[in-house]
Amino acid sequence: MSPTALPSSNNSPPSYPDNEKALGSSADKKAVGIDSPAGRRDSLTGSTQYDSTHRQLKSRHIQLIGIGGTIGTVLYVQIGQGLLAGGPGSLFIAFSFWCTVVLAVTLCIAEMVTYLPISSPFVRFAGRFVDDALGFAAGWNFFIFEAMLVPFEVTACNIIIQFWTKSIPTAAMIVIIICLYAIINVVGVRYYGETEFWASIGKIILIVGLICFTFVAMLGGNPQHDRFGFRYWYTPGSFKEYYKTGGLGKFLGFMQCLIQAAFTIAGPDYVSMAAGETANPRKVLPRAFNAVFYRLTAFFILGSLCVGILVPYDDDKLSRAYKEGEPGAAASPYVVAMRRLGISGLPDVVNAAVLTAAFSAGNSYVYCASRSLYGLALEGKAPRIFSKCTKSGVPIYCVAAVLCFALLAFLQLSSEAAVVLKWFVSLVTASQLLNFATICLSYLCFYKALQAQGISRQSLPYRAWFMPYAAYYGMAWTLVMAFVGGYTVFLPGNWDVPNFLFSYTMIAVFPALYIGYKIVKKTKINTPEQVDLHKDLEEIDEHERTYVAPPVESRFERILDTLFG
Repeated sequence: MSPTALPSSNNSPPSYPDNEKALGSSADKKAVGIDSPAGRRDSLTGSTQYDSTHRQLKSRHIQLIGIGGTIGTVLYVQIGQGLLAGGPGSLFIAFSFWCTVVLAVTLCIAEMVTYLPISSPFVRFAGRFVDDALGFAAGWNFFIFEAMLVPFEVTACNIIIQFWTKSIPTAAMIVIIICLYAIINVVGVRYYGETEFWASIGKIILIVGLICFTFVAMLGGNPQHDRFGFRYWYTPGSFKEYYKTGGLGKFLGFMQCLIQAAFTIAGPDYVSMAAGETANPRKVLPRAFNAVFYRLTAFFILGSLCVGILVPYDDDKLSRAYKEGEPGAAASPYVVAMRRLGISGLPDVVNAAVLTAAFSAGNSYVYCASRSLYGLALEGKAPRIFSKCTKSGVPIYCVAAVLCFALLAFLQLSSEAAVVLKWFVSLVTASQLLNFATICLSYLCFYKALQAQGISRQSLPYRAWFMPYAAYYGMAWTLVMAFVGGYTVFLPGNWDVPNFLFSYTMIAVFPALYIGYKIVKKTKINTPEQVDLHKDLEEIDEHERTYVAPPVESRFERILDTLFG
């Protein structure tokens, strides 16, 4: 079920220094009709802004960035909450089904981004292909979502370290983590790429190791020589009842697992955010989108299967670990299983990998939030100061703004304030699904614009399968799950105002942003004939024509490029 990636027919004259944007010098910009001092003039605001980021991310960086941003602590720790709610059968089916929705979203963003690989693409596509007001709403929705997750991951890192010791002051750990994020994201995108590359390798090694551990342990390769196999699928059972008994209770248990899958499985949006800083994007990005989907599908589907094999859904230790908020990997189903089987040492390895996962996820959130704010500034939807970059191509003020959100992690110094931080994170839980729905809608408008303007999809660098049906499928399910996410508050006896607000605030804020911008700016929905499919295209084509891969510096680099490029 692989999308069709069409090879580019690019020549290879000498490239530009440092692999910057194709039009790296003023002469190059003037050669294609772009005046370097003036840049590109925004059609709505009249401001003169152009993309000053540098294309320094290699193929191997892009291949793993999507994995790094998606595989956080959920796959190792919080996934157990789905097991407790619905049982192993519901968990496995829910995660498997939601991966098909992620595939649909991936196909949509892949075709658009490989055609026009610009900075903060899907945020800007919403404005160009649908309505400028939708681009404003989608951009700020994505920025708030990513920025609010940064302090959450900073806090998670501190809690994970408490698995070993509580002697390190919380404030000190928060300062250290925020400083590391600042250094990685300010020095240059190449260093961000390297950090995510190595952190993602660690995540891959861990999940592959845990899958192998599950296989060996279930066949009796454990200290107790207990060949338990799929025992827990029969006793206590595959499907757990939730709230009610009988078939309806089992369905509600499945819904809890599906909600968790919908709010945790992502990937294509993280790859797309790096499109504007990717060298030779039309060659690199198609492989990256394909690989991200297959790897994430394998990890999440197999991970959900392994959890249900290792631990029964009525396990007291697992349930108590969540209720008491045990630190780090103590609440991980894998660690619970290891301790049940009398295995020592491995829990510390898992906790170390979980720490890496949390740090990497926070690092990705800093990057994606800063680039989304940068994209908004380029389109005139955020203050112009956020469009300024350093000489190394880093939108420095955007990074600084995101790190200001990271300071909310200091709320953890007070138990009452810590509750406030959890409220902030809960408020943006629906944002990711709204982003996915926006991507699918943008693709449908892109698809119709291609037809209306006589551009054949056969000419695109990447042609996705099942279109436009996959886009309708993805948009329908993401919108449905955005509204279903808080359904439990409507069950008899479960009404709770804070939970209702946490589940549905962003669903109200998103249209408010759209309508407010539309009224103020008097924007109109673009017809297929009006959609601008050519803005920035000449620059991308020039980069593709002139790009030559830089020489590989060492044998080690060549090995890495071969394995992950």
